[in-house]
Amino acid sequence: MFATHDTVREITEDATDTMSDSMRAGAIWERVSRRLRAELGEDVFSSWFKSIEIEAAQGDAVRLSVPTRFLKSWIDHHYKDRIIARWSEEADRPVSIDVAVRTAASARAVVRPRPVEETPRPAAAPAAGRAEAPQLSSVQNTLGGSPLDPRLTFDTFIQGRSNTLARAAALQVAQARPTDAVLFNPLYIHAGVGLGKTHLLHAVAGMAQAGGRRVLYLTAEKFTFGFVAALKNQTAIAFKEALRNIDLLIIDDLQFLQGKQTQAEFCHTLNALIDAGRQIVVAGDRPPSDLENLDERVRSRLAGGLTVEIGALDENLRFDILKQKLAQAKLAHPGFDVPPAVMTYVAKNVTQNGRDLDGAFNRLIATNRLTSQPVTVEMAERSIRDLVRVVEPKRVKIEDIQKIVAQHYNVSRSDILSSRRTATVVRPRQIAMYLAKTMTLRSLPEIGRRFGGRDHTTVLHAVRKIEGLVGQDPALCEEVEVLKRRLND
Repeated sequence: MFATHDTVREITEDATDTMSDSMRAGAIWERVSRRLRAELGEDVFSSWFKSIEIEAAQGDAVRLSVPTRFLKSWIDHHYKDRIIARWSEEADRPVSIDVAVRTAASARAVVRPRPVEETPRPAAAPAAGRAEAPQLSSVQNTLGGSPLDPRLTFDTFIQGRSNTLARAAALQVAQARPTDAVLFNPLYIHAGVGLGKTHLLHAVAGMAQAGGRRVLYLTAEKFTFGFVAALKNQTAIAFKEALRNIDLLIIDDLQFLQGKQTQAEFCHTLNALIDAGRQIVVAGDRPPSDLENLDERVRSRLAGGLTVEIGALDENLRFDILKQKLAQAKLAHPGFDVPPAVMTYVAKNVTQNGRDLDGAFNRLIATNRLTSQPVTVEMAERSIRDLVRVVEPKRVKIEDIQKIVAQHYNVSRSDILSSRRTATVVRPRQIAMYLAKTMTLRSLPEIGRRFGGRDHTTVLHAVRKIEGLVGQDPALCEEVEVLKRRLND
């Protein structure tokens, strides 16, 4: 039975429409590719977009394909929305895009647009019998890394007594060349909220990246997400190989690293990079010994490097930070000024952290610009009253005592709570019990329970022992006073 002329025409028109859609899609993808290369950089584009091909296009639906599930997973989670947005802009209408893994059959049918012009790049031949891993970029998007803030540099980091050591160590790491010996590995920086540890990490990443090193900055949450996604998509080996190819790994907020398997992989990554002479910088809100939920092997690895603390912002440092903010504000708001008396008031009364200082200063700007009120101490008092903490006698916690004493004597909190009887542990434990009795309202039995379930007579013995020694040993007396000051700060 022969087809009618109408049937043939319909088939021909359908084929022509399909071909037209495919040709249009090829031209659009060529333009989208140019924009992505300009936005993300050559390395990122080569790593994640160069192998994308158009498998099908019909109307407003486009199907792209990539060679591996690893690429599909990362593009879906990190770049798909960007591709859809750019494609919709170029097509002047909303589109839907699906990303699939190419099969041998589909690879023969893909639409291959004219390649985007680019500067030729020498390619290293992959090892025999081994799939070529994606080339890593110093740009943060490469492995789904958190973006870097270009404002957070060493030049904009205000140095004070509480952060001098941390800044010096971070700068040493950032200035190192790929051929230099690694001095502090890993470098672990810990601090409370809003004290500048993330600022330092961004500064390290930016300077090292500008120096030509391959840098990856990740939060612990993103590391966890990436590893779990790789396991789910059966691309864990590719994930591991890619991660171990960088020069500098920076992990922020380590306290949020969760999961036994994820922590084990993080430990393997630490070992592999350190053994290969690659640099690692980690930040958390507590020292490694206080991260009880972290695997003991990870804590041990971190403790083997350099651990530095960023302390609380003192009044002079807070004033210097406000001066920097004022200089920046004057550029954006000509004519705006804050009298020295107001700066002193804010620095003296907003004491929690740098983010509270940001909020206080922004309120001064907003109140001045929106209401035309002059910036005075009275205006500042009204604007930031909820940020001013009334100074009350600090309530010392037993956990704080154990933490401070452990840091001072270079032992772990778990050592103080353990049953170990070595001299390096017994004396710090007795001092911690003495401070718990003299600086808190806890009873002897309660203190004993908080020190590993000890009897109240053990606590009483420790208190009396330290009381006697403090009266006889000036050096120990000074140590105890130092500990008291730290606990009251």
